[in-house]
Amino acid sequence: MSPVGKISMLLAVAVLSGAGAANAGEGSWLSGDWYLTVGATGMVAPNFEGGKKYLLSASPIISLGKAGPAARFTSRNDNISLALVDDGGVRAGLTGKFLFSRDDGDADELKGLDPVRWGGEVGGFFEFYPTDWLRARAELRHGIRAHNGFVADIAADAFYDVTPTVRISGGPRVSFASANYFDAYYGVNAQEAVASGLSEYHPGGGLKSTGLGGAITWKVTEPMTASLFGEYSRLMGPAADSSLVRQRGDRNQFMIGVSTTYRFDFTM
Repeated sequence: MSPVGKISMLLAVAVLSGAGAANAGEGSWLSGDWYLTVGATGMVAPNFEGGKKYLLSASPIISLGKAGPAARFTSRNDNISLALVDDGGVRAGLTGKFLFSRDDGDADELKGLDPVRWGGEVGGFFEFYPTDWLRARAELRHGIRAHNGFVADIAADAFYDVTPTVRISGGPRVSFASANYFDAYYGVNAQEAVASGLSEYHPGGGLKSTGLGGAITWKVTEPMTASLFGEYSRLMGPAADSSLVRQRGDRNQFMIGVSTTYRFDFTM
């Protein structure tokens, strides 16, 4: 079984087991205390995944779930989430991600390649705290419209409160993807090769990237936070071998940015 397949199975078991435990409790699952976190991120990042030129962009931050018994760690890398299980030490549920379209109007390096349509990814996530200062999280998502593949992201973040309102955090990241994902973003068929001048390339699935990320987070008020973050990732496997990256891009991908979030608490 491929790495993406193994992660899919583990996430499915974790989410379904947690949801079963939640339904076994008294009362409706919907009743109780909930939270909604909304915000935005502004960042300087490559003009496309695998690109070597940088531009300024923005993306939303949304997280919804049942309030747990203790404060939790969150990261800018966490995609839109709905927690079905949250007991403070373990959290699991549904996740999703918006994907913007990509075409030759975004970068000269993409001329001659078929456009990637806008769409999204939906799936599940599982996170836990092996210690009071470390969180591990995995997401498995399937593409909708933009691509028809799977993407699995795994991250671990150590965090430390320098003051009651300032926290530093950071740790490793690793990402896997299936052949259908790589084909959409990194593949070059015969027709595209003629139109673009790139070498023909038909990728398989496997490791997508490894890297490190870190952040400094400031609790402005009880419900509001602001963050300065930086990320580095190195494309691996089918992504690094793509003619798009080898001939016109860069395996080394950097990102720096700021984000702000606001948390709303409510009861159902």
